[in-house]
Amino acid sequence: MIDPMDLLRSKLSRVRIPEPTNRIYKQECCLSFETPRSEGGLFIDMCTFLAFGKDYVGWNYEKTGNPVYLHIKLTKKLVPEDRPSKKPTLLAIGVDGGFDNNEPEHEETHSIIILPDYASLPFPSVELPEKVRLAADAIIHTEGAERKEQLAAWTVDKKQTSAYAENLQQIDNGVIIPPSGWKCAKCEKTDNLWLNLTDGMILCGRKNWDGTGGNNHAVEHYKETGYPLAVKLGTITADLEAADVYSYPEDDSVLDPLLAQHLAFFGIDFSSLQKTEMTTAERELDQNTNFDWNRIQESGEEVEPLFGPGYTGLVNLGNSCYLAATMQVVFSTRSFTARYYMNQNLKKAFEVAPADPTVDLNMQLTKLAHGLLSGKYSVPALENNEKANAATPTTTAKQEGIPPRMFKAVIAASHPEFTSMRQQDALEFFLHFLDQVERANAVSPVLDPARSFKFGIEDRILCSSGKVAYNRRHDYILSLNIPLHEATNKGELEAFNKMRAEKLAEGKEVSGDEIVRPRVPLEACLASFSAPEEIHDFYSTALKAKTTALKTAGLTSFPDYLVLHMRKFVMEAGWVPKKLDVYVDVPDIIDISHMRGKGHQVGEELLPDGVPEKEESSIPSANEDIVAQLVSMGFNHLHCQKAAIYTSNAGIEEAMNWLLSHMDDPDINNPISDGHKSETSSNIDQSKVDTLISFGFQEEIARKALKASGGDIEKATDWIFSNPEASVSSMDATTSDTQPVPSVADLPDGGGRYRLVGIVSHIGTSTQCGHYVAHVVKDGRWVIFNDNKVAASINPPKDMGYLYFFERLGS
Repeated sequence: MIDPMDLLRSKLSRVRIPEPTNRIYKQECCLSFETPRSEGGLFIDMCTFLAFGKDYVGWNYEKTGNPVYLHIKLTKKLVPEDRPSKKPTLLAIGVDGGFDNNEPEHEETHSIIILPDYASLPFPSVELPEKVRLAADAIIHTEGAERKEQLAAWTVDKKQTSAYAENLQQIDNGVIIPPSGWKCAKCEKTDNLWLNLTDGMILCGRKNWDGTGGNNHAVEHYKETGYPLAVKLGTITADLEAADVYSYPEDDSVLDPLLAQHLAFFGIDFSSLQKTEMTTAERELDQNTNFDWNRIQESGEEVEPLFGPGYTGLVNLGNSCYLAATMQVVFSTRSFTARYYMNQNLKKAFEVAPADPTVDLNMQLTKLAHGLLSGKYSVPALENNEKANAATPTTTAKQEGIPPRMFKAVIAASHPEFTSMRQQDALEFFLHFLDQVERANAVSPVLDPARSFKFGIEDRILCSSGKVAYNRRHDYILSLNIPLHEATNKGELEAFNKMRAEKLAEGKEVSGDEIVRPRVPLEACLASFSAPEEIHDFYSTALKAKTTALKTAGLTSFPDYLVLHMRKFVMEAGWVPKKLDVYVDVPDIIDISHMRGKGHQVGEELLPDGVPEKEESSIPSANEDIVAQLVSMGFNHLHCQKAAIYTSNAGIEEAMNWLLSHMDDPDINNPISDGHKSETSSNIDQSKVDTLISFGFQEEIARKALKASGGDIEKATDWIFSNPEASVSSMDATTSDTQPVPSVADLPDGGGRYRLVGIVSHIGTSTQCGHYVAHVVKDGRWVIFNDNKVAASINPPKDMGYLYFFERLGS
């Protein structure tokens, strides 16, 4: 038998000393969710620096021939006594001042393992070859790639200096702010007050989703005046950096380096003021620790924890609940379960993966599927009594869940926003995810599980000439407006509004228990999608003039899984998001057979081909109100005109975003001419156009939306949803026969009856904050997936969903 040390020396050519640029994986197996804490520990390939669990390291040896591995094993230590729970002062996990993640201490041991016989040598040891010692030391002491990509310790983003601070206009109107006794200038509110730094108006903050907070007077004042910065009274102290300054056009808390000067303008001596109010970040922290998630989390119910195959939770990586909730529903569908679990095992996925399986979507989806569905990780967690005299661990009713770090890193690689630790929109993530899956399966579309969500939409446009045009597209979701006027509890709403008005007049708050919300049936939302809609300024190729047309929409195919998106978030003027506080009554079974589009009918005359005649115009005109507001902030008049023109006069915020992005353009000082409009179109980032096209939008609409929103994809999507007439009114209406239209032949289709199988719910004031939870039908009952908590649902919030997933009956 060969001596292990001699064997190691013969394999030194397969050992590398890591360079600073090498990615080293040592916290989690590339193919499973095994960690150094797992029974078999973790094996790090000393040539590729990839990590493998005990059951998978042999596969790597078979594929690569790499025989030398650093084995890492963590064993839990007993501690003298329970650690006291400290109140966090920072919105962070695992850092000083942040949330205590209660990680027990572990003892770490290492050894050198040589495959295929698993010969073992102790480490550290002076007898080991120097190359092995240097390589092992570097692996142990280098920050792992997993940690770099998905930090367990996340903090609130550092505030940026406002672009409006340096040239802020302040109006000398004689206003002097007293040191106390403040009150909103438009209501009786005496807390949550904001001082506008331009005119000295004191106004209350935004109203929260549950009716608490202010009355929106401060943000409404901004919409009326465009005055950009406000500071929250009660947060101003000698430490000016801690003051809560908010920029409305930048829609974020910011730093004002001239805050002392701006406060002194209104007679405020900041050195004498005491802190009496929470900042926005502190309030967010408070909500994270104290918020009652109510029905969505079923927090008051005695729910039964569930374990086993299909009942595995996902660890929250820091505001990753949008991903967790979405993926739990996705992997409850037959299409994704078959593609990445039933029909593909881990070894097969690894064999076809590239050299680095951590960057392969197919591998990481297969890993996630097996982690969620196998039941291997869905077991009650062992909880040690951490006192020194504790002899044995006890079992808890909770499970640890699995952390989807590698999957998140792969899926976010092509979408920078998802790489951040900020909360994201579950709808935007779902669409991006399906797009990436479709691209990954482009070689074999028949294997593409995203097809099960895809369907065709047909817009029929009836011109006043009596002729018609058809516009067809594909989509993954059916986005529905919520018609509040169709509420079924109008009597209760009227009584509540009257009671609320009386209480507000008396200076009293309305409690959360007293709030009455509109109840709108889902049938009304579906009807609003199909209802005829007038399109003004529609260019008719038959009349060769603009007219009013009538648009109706229908589906050209019915998918295996129908996803309904409830438009609870609407954009008010100035792109200020507002959440509709409404319940939608959703039945378990729906029938959308009546929504199927009929296509070109016998006797219908199609609009002829043609293009709008060129309108007589010279230099494009800018909205003078937008220009005046920008000029008042200190920007060049010509630059402001260009900003308004290039954003189609969409609004002050869009123009401001354009200005900040193009201030260094070499032609920024060139005179405005007719040619500028075409230049604008060509300056749009093609990658952003492609992203919108992947969402199912037409290229012309994508370009127009990006132009109107200053190149922001999220706002461009909102713009398209908010301007449905843009899809036809701004383009030529031509015959469906002469234009290439998406084919529905390769899409799934069937009957129109569907059963509700999943809900993604959201609670919070916007999609960029709050919390997402999933409810899924499994084995004939509703199950709640709340990050790593999995339990039988007692009262699923069917009327509070953001995304509803329906499975076609008989599919």
